[in-house]
Amino acid sequence: MSEKFKAYWKGQRTTLDKKHIALLEQNCGAVWFHAASVGEFEQARPLIEKLKANNPRRKVVVTFFSPSGYEARKNYELADGIYYLPLPTRRNAKRFIKVLQPSMAIFVKYEFWPAYIRELSKKQIPTYSICAIFRKHQYFFRWWGHSQLRILKRFTHIFVQDEASRRLLAEHGVHNASVAGDTRFDRMADVMTNGRKINGERLTPVAQFVEGCERVLVAGSTWPKDEVLLQKYMAKDPLAKLILVPHELTEKHLQFIFNLFKGSFVRYSSITNASSPISSRNILQNANILLVDTMGLLSATYPFGQVAYIGGGFGVGIHNTIEAAVYGKPILFGPNYEHFREAKELIDAGAARSIKKYSELEAALDTAFNNHVELGAKAAEYVTSELGTTDKIYKEIFK
Repeated sequence: MSEKFKAYWKGQRTTLDKKHIALLEQNCGAVWFHAASVGEFEQARPLIEKLKANNPRRKVVVTFFSPSGYEARKNYELADGIYYLPLPTRRNAKRFIKVLQPSMAIFVKYEFWPAYIRELSKKQIPTYSICAIFRKHQYFFRWWGHSQLRILKRFTHIFVQDEASRRLLAEHGVHNASVAGDTRFDRMADVMTNGRKINGERLTPVAQFVEGCERVLVAGSTWPKDEVLLQKYMAKDPLAKLILVPHELTEKHLQFIFNLFKGSFVRYSSITNASSPISSRNILQNANILLVDTMGLLSATYPFGQVAYIGGGFGVGIHNTIEAAVYGKPILFGPNYEHFREAKELIDAGAARSIKKYSELEAALDTAFNNHVELGAKAAEYVTSELGTTDKIYKEIFK
């Protein structure tokens, strides 16, 4: 049993213990949002914030499946209660819903728990899926997945991200769906507006690092395979600067980066902890690589570069491209992006490129640096075309 599942196993059992049942009862009648982890929560967040802004007294309860999601957002100030989702058995679903008696339930993206959805349907509690996306290979559409397909019909409504998903559902007899888009675009637009203001002085070292340089690459959520390619490019182009924001900040990963770049970088934490601001400024301006080894700064660093590289494309899949696109940056990433609608559409818009090897990275980066204004404008235009999902869903659910 993995450590992550052990944490979930332990956490979900507490949700229905005596102490937490009392807390659930206090939030009786709440709007219940369920997200798998942090990424899905960020899709629910714009809707929660709009709901609370318009009706501050409306109670909101959030549940997570992932321990990482729960731990990252357990103190989210707009939620009246945050819990692990109890193990999705029929017994737990009945008990949880009986105690909470939610006024409605909203599941995010890929979350389709039959026991909960059946019980919500039996109790005639309005139940929605938001930011959902469907593909032909999913179990719903296999010969053995018909019982799961019937679960989708129990939703009051399913708000899908794209027309292909709506059409696929309709082909299989699921007609309670419409295209609304992805609330992450609204969320990232809000982050763009407020990110630099919120971070304030924390971004001063980044600004000092890029001062006077017109070839700055921000590489976000990187993994070792991404970093190997980036190191080769930096060795080739002494005029470029790299802001490197790794996905994992474990000592093992940081040691890998240290060995790969042979220590030729400045650590963000060493600058922010330095006693002499003047000395720090000189070090930053003379450096070519800034390693951001502090959580929570990735999105706010994208404005400081001309080009963005998104990590994860040589693993299970790329990370958040919208974070960079919202700032109007041309984007590069590895080959594993097929499950990411926005990545494919950014490529179609001419704002992004996928690379498989170093020679492609070098050519793509050179092109992106030389044409970053034009390519970045295409990224910003794409993001603008996707805004407004939160308002669409809100008007339908809370009208």
